[in-house]
Amino acid sequence: MSVPKLLLVEDDPALFELLEFRFSKEGYEVRGTSDGDEALVLASEEVPDLIILDWMIEGTSGIEVCRRLRRDKATAHVPIIMLTARESEDDRVRGLETGADDYLTKPFSPRELLARVAAVMRRIRPALAGETIEVGDIRLDPVAHKVERAGQSLQLGPTEYRLLKFFMESPGRVFSRGQLLDGVWGTGSDIELRTVDVHIRRLRKAIGVEGLKDPIRTVRSAGYALEAV
Repeated sequence: MSVPKLLLVEDDPALFELLEFRFSKEGYEVRGTSDGDEALVLASEEVPDLIILDWMIEGTSGIEVCRRLRRDKATAHVPIIMLTARESEDDRVRGLETGADDYLTKPFSPRELLARVAAVMRRIRPALAGETIEVGDIRLDPVAHKVERAGQSLQLGPTEYRLLKFFMESPGRVFSRGQLLDGVWGTGSDIELRTVDVHIRRLRKAIGVEGLKDPIRTVRSAGYALEAV
């Protein structure tokens, strides 16, 4: 199994050194910086498996770095855990809406951060290794390019397959139409946002099995999420 690559973006030297030591000890290949602009360069040079991103950093802010990473097709799927001293609910919501997968306020226990990262890596590792991904009763084999639900083989078109795989790599997470458009079709695509709804309907039909609940949840004014059912 390949060594997971971690991009650590933190401008507190003491905290950076501590986290770099702890994650290296846990078997991660750590690259890091205290600067937001450099973080974007590092992420583009070698796409990491996971990013730990401080909100208040030098250069481009962490929240803007997160936004740009989500807009880039190469890094749109990379899990991001945001660190910040901001404790208000509005700030937490803003961080998550920008694209962070998790949010940890300072001061925090490195042990808790390690646990959260481990949870994220357990979820994404099958996708990284090309192994079968399972969410609830849906099973996707990226090598054989096959999808099953409750043991039944499903026939999906190429776009619906990519859309389902995108959802399954981040189960439970709500994606806006724009995020789905960037992640599945790419940032340079001319596809209109309403086209996403068309493919969501096709995907629902393709993975629908009589007697089983629809696993795609529509979140009013927010987007869509795939739930384990």
